[in-house]
Amino acid sequence: MKHLLIATAIIAAGLSPALAADPPIKIAILNDMNGLFAADQGPGSVIAAQLAIEDFGKTVNRPIEILSGDHQNKPDIGSSLTRQWLDQGVQLIMDVPNSAIAFDVSTQVAARNKLFIGSGAGSSEITGARCSPNTIQWTYDTWSLGHSLGKAMVDQGDKKWFVLAADYAFGWDLQAQTSDAVTRAGGQVLGAVRAPLGTPDFSSFLIQAQASNAQVLLLANPGQDTLNSLKQAAEFGLNKTMKLANPTVNPGQVHAMGLPESAGLYAVSAFYWDMNDQTRAFAKRFAERHVRHWPPNDMQAGIYSGIQHYLKAIAAGANPDDGKAVAEKMKSIPTDDVIFGHGAVRADGRTIHTVYLFQVKTPAESKGEWDVFKTMGSVPADQAYRPMSEGGCPMVAGK
Repeated sequence: MKHLLIATAIIAAGLSPALAADPPIKIAILNDMNGLFAADQGPGSVIAAQLAIEDFGKTVNRPIEILSGDHQNKPDIGSSLTRQWLDQGVQLIMDVPNSAIAFDVSTQVAARNKLFIGSGAGSSEITGARCSPNTIQWTYDTWSLGHSLGKAMVDQGDKKWFVLAADYAFGWDLQAQTSDAVTRAGGQVLGAVRAPLGTPDFSSFLIQAQASNAQVLLLANPGQDTLNSLKQAAEFGLNKTMKLANPTVNPGQVHAMGLPESAGLYAVSAFYWDMNDQTRAFAKRFAERHVRHWPPNDMQAGIYSGIQHYLKAIAAGANPDDGKAVAEKMKSIPTDDVIFGHGAVRADGRTIHTVYLFQVKTPAESKGEWDVFKTMGSVPADQAYRPMSEGGCPMVAGK
């Protein structure tokens, strides 16, 4: 069975010969390099990791090695790569879009006392009932996406919804979380359908959405499925009769689809490349290395931010071979950085930071190729994520 496995050794500059001879810290990026999620994470996540190590690697006085692998969205391949890496001494596994694979990674790293930081993994169960002292969920989760988007849109009068969800753990969870937010805010979910991951033709599902007379069509799907369903919704004219929303949409997907077809689409995210001078500077460095010269999305930015905080914990004395100890140290240090601003890692492993509501600009509003989002509002860090008391995480029972 063929899969991509890349190893890139990066030695932090300025080390003494003795320190340079120490065993390297090994960080593995596990994601989809060629399939549905390749544009959203793929090689871009490796670039973000390289930039983080160049910027912060000196703090740990150890060589650092990056490995990357393609799980092909197949749990058996993801599980096999994880096991191989842990056998090879990998201390940190990152990214892991595809929640089913992320659950397995979380289990394996806990059994070996290493660490998993999920930047691409979205299921809120990762820090809920299936939380682990060896797992940190960095960028987003389905509870945050669904509740931030659902409440904000119902509050502006969009009360009738229809849901088209990807038929796997991520899609089910995002559907449930958004539906909960909509009904809590006084809205209604008039209907829902589920499409298998990788569906090429969404026409039958879109016809049902069109017949529902809903005000909002929620596309609870990721990666290439998002792009395909949005394009086909525009072909059906649904963007003229309904508001389209997908909380996971990022600038790369909007760019691929084009502003005429995606204008008005609602999304939420903790990061946008064009928010301030610091995010623009990071995006410029990232784009210079990206094969398509794209700016980073939130999940790729989360790789940079997560590694930065991981290295802070090691520099503060945590042993990289003791994943639980590293996680505990990361929870004790604020996560302030140029990517997400002020935040923290909670006791349940959930990293919290401000979440923003965005709307895709019209062509007339855009001032450049990647000027695609306008900010419509924000949710503070302490409100943007599920309360620990509601998550069911055994580590924080009673808190």
